[in-house]
Amino acid sequence: MNIAQNVSVYSQALNLRIQRHQVLASNIANADTPNYQARDFDFADAMHKAMGGQMTGGLDLNRTAAAHLAGGGNGGAANLQYRQVIQGAVDGNTVDMDVERAAIGENALQYQILTQLISNKFQGLRNAMASTNG
Repeated sequence: MNIAQNVSVYSQALNLRIQRHQVLASNIANADTPNYQARDFDFADAMHKAMGGQMTGGLDLNRTAAAHLAGGGNGGAANLQYRQVIQGAVDGNTVDMDVERAAIGENALQYQILTQLISNKFQGLRNAMASTNG
């Protein structure tokens, strides 16, 4: 795997981790919203689709004038799904704060690991370049 492919894998993973964080934060923000349905996505499946070029889940932009640019609908590889209800609330809300906190903590840890891997990769490249120049 060359450097560009390696960086692309890390970039896709970081983008998906950011997207998942936004979804989880939205769940937490709507914990008291009646009838709100908690959402999430399978990271491994989304990563597999992203690396295969199968971008789903995007929306086409609405063009109200012919001069507007057409937007591509590839908002990400994540296929958002409603989370399995463990214990629903009387008001129809399916957000379980314990599940959300655990998921957001795990996602943050995975994001931190990815950033460390990227940092180590670039440090190794810098060291290799420095040793060939010295």
